[in-house]
Amino acid sequence: MTDTLPSAKHTAAAAAGDVPRATIEAKPLTCHIGAELFDVNLADIARDDALFAEVKRLLLEYKVLFLRDQNITRADHLAFARRFGELEGYNPNTGNESGLALLYKDLDSKPEHIENIFHSDTTWREFPSMGSVLRCVETPEVGGDTIWVNMAEAYRGLPESVKEQIDGLRARHSFEAVFGASKPMEQRLELKERYPDAEHPVVRTHPETGEKILYVNAVTTNFVNFHTPQNVRYGADYAPAAGNLLNYLISRAAIPEYQVRWRWTKNSVAIWDNRCTQHYAVQDYWPAVRKMERATIVGDKPF
Repeated sequence: MTDTLPSAKHTAAAAAGDVPRATIEAKPLTCHIGAELFDVNLADIARDDALFAEVKRLLLEYKVLFLRDQNITRADHLAFARRFGELEGYNPNTGNESGLALLYKDLDSKPEHIENIFHSDTTWREFPSMGSVLRCVETPEVGGDTIWVNMAEAYRGLPESVKEQIDGLRARHSFEAVFGASKPMEQRLELKERYPDAEHPVVRTHPETGEKILYVNAVTTNFVNFHTPQNVRYGADYAPAAGNLLNYLISRAAIPEYQVRWRWTKNSVAIWDNRCTQHYAVQDYWPAVRKMERATIVGDKPF
């Protein structure tokens, strides 16, 4: 990070030589991830090139940004998200409503424990999402927080021997294996056909910052190229070694030092870079009501 003080003001300018039009105050929330922005409105950012350029820069620096009191329209929400790129269409896990996924949990909703996993969105796709903009419409008085994790820091914290071991490894990510796990066999097979597994590098490179990122999560099922003479001696002895290594890597997201936890309030917003973070929606609030609206941006193919 470039900021060492608890709070820093960043000046937005459209290009070199432009007169600064606005400032954005960004206060880091932890040592490794997350900052809260003050005195700025997403609707204004959506219409201002300089403000948006500064928000994007801050997002690359802090990986997740938070704002409160964003009393904006759905049109404003979508306009801001589209500044990052094309929005994703239908998601079989969350649905879609005119570009927004309506993540509404009310008294008629059946509790779903699948939320309680650390994950990056849509890594089961060949082109996982770049990021999301999530706004809170209604939240419980207590509970319903969300946790984000800096997976670049999680990679940096690995022992050098593990970094060497996973260099060049690829892994399979499966929608069916996780979200279809409780469904009858026929439905699972249909899901697997409609949403085939994707393969991604275990360590991906961020396309804008160049950071190395530990890129396995709860929808990662197995390594696809672990079975080599260096790793396997006889028969199928790769299975426990590979499984133990994958479980170890996935568990790194649970380390508190890599995390930030956000307490939602009405009209608060989170903007996150899905390429280098994981998140965990804490489902401790049912039967209280929690309503969120999310716009998700199309991403690139991990490399």
